[in-house]
Amino acid sequence: MAIPRFVADLREHVGHAPLWLSGVTAVITNDEATEVLLVKRSDNGHWTPVTGIIDPDEEPANAAIREAIEEAGIMCEPTRVLSIGTVGPVTYPNGDVSSYLDISLHMRYISGTPRPIDGENSEVHWFPIDALPEMNERFKHAISVALADPQPTLFSFDPAAAEAAAEIPDL
Repeated sequence: MAIPRFVADLREHVGHAPLWLSGVTAVITNDEATEVLLVKRSDNGHWTPVTGIIDPDEEPANAAIREAIEEAGIMCEPTRVLSIGTVGPVTYPNGDVSSYLDISLHMRYISGTPRPIDGENSEVHWFPIDALPEMNERFKHAISVALADPQPTLFSFDPAAAEAAAEIPDL
């Protein structure tokens, strides 16, 4: 997986220490929402939606579009936010540790021939929504939310932490 330049620069200073990064998950469907575009990761062979790290000062929707172009060779546009939550911590084979604030977006395919572009993925395919390959629960959930009738954004939260925050006296 390619490491963004700004993350590589940070790693020169912090080594393998945990980093808090922002990321996007782009659930890309065709116009009829009968197919989902998935990529097969080169590092572990897992099928996933297009994902990536948001660059400094980059809008999340622009990051999702950029990642779709870089990873799958297609153009798409955002239709709605699906969910906001955390992922990690993730420990990479080189020892780096990162946690992510993930913003999952539903994206509508516009144009382009899907194909692996940047080496992060070995395959890119459209899958019928009733014949998805094996993938982790987080991605299956994001796809199911994207395919459901539009609903409010889903926020992951810890009720105990929210309750504790409510007990903080006014300052």
